[in-house]
Amino acid sequence: MTKNIKVNEQNSIKIESKYGMIYIDPFRIREKTNDAAFILITHDHYDHFSPEDIAKVAGKSTILVVPEKMEEKASEVAGRVKQIVIVKPGEHRELESLEFDTVPAYNIGKPFHQKDAGWVGYIFRIDGKRIYVAGDTDATVEAEAVKCDVAIVPIGGTYTMDAKQAAQLVNTIRPSVAIPVHYGTVVGNPREGEVFAANVTDGVRVDFKISFAG
Repeated sequence: MTKNIKVNEQNSIKIESKYGMIYIDPFRIREKTNDAAFILITHDHYDHFSPEDIAKVAGKSTILVVPEKMEEKASEVAGRVKQIVIVKPGEHRELESLEFDTVPAYNIGKPFHQKDAGWVGYIFRIDGKRIYVAGDTDATVEAEAVKCDVAIVPIGGTYTMDAKQAAQLVNTIRPSVAIPVHYGTVVGNPREGEVFAANVTDGVRVDFKISFAG
């Protein structure tokens, strides 16, 4: 179910699909491919919106999707993509047959990602499965209401949920597979993945996609 999903680091995700290559928050991309059909950005922090990395994956036919408050900032890369699409939390969209919903992504009791900023996670509908990329969020009411087959959730703490909080969210929404992200490099240490897995209940498979050297 997750063979088509790769994680570089942080929330830098690539999904191979019949709609083409889908990139979410490309960051620290090592190889220039320019093969993106879609690039979707969750919010404007440097490790999620990186013009340098967008340039490595964007091509002449790429559609870039950004939250509404990023419209001006996204103009920095307008020359790299075919089209820029603006989204708000709580929308259902269909772009050239790629279907997705936007889910509010924000902190509870932390100042880093305010709800009124309009940052988002995405639920993609690919090959009959719902793939939830949570973005930088805590275990919000909206996140707890998500229905999905695959949940890709941040676990690093500080700016997002920590490993135990993310596991509790997964235990609530009960996907078939959970993939931890946003740990081990910029924030959180590689061992957080083990903490996350230990706190996910039986019936949900934890799939590690980030490899750590050493």
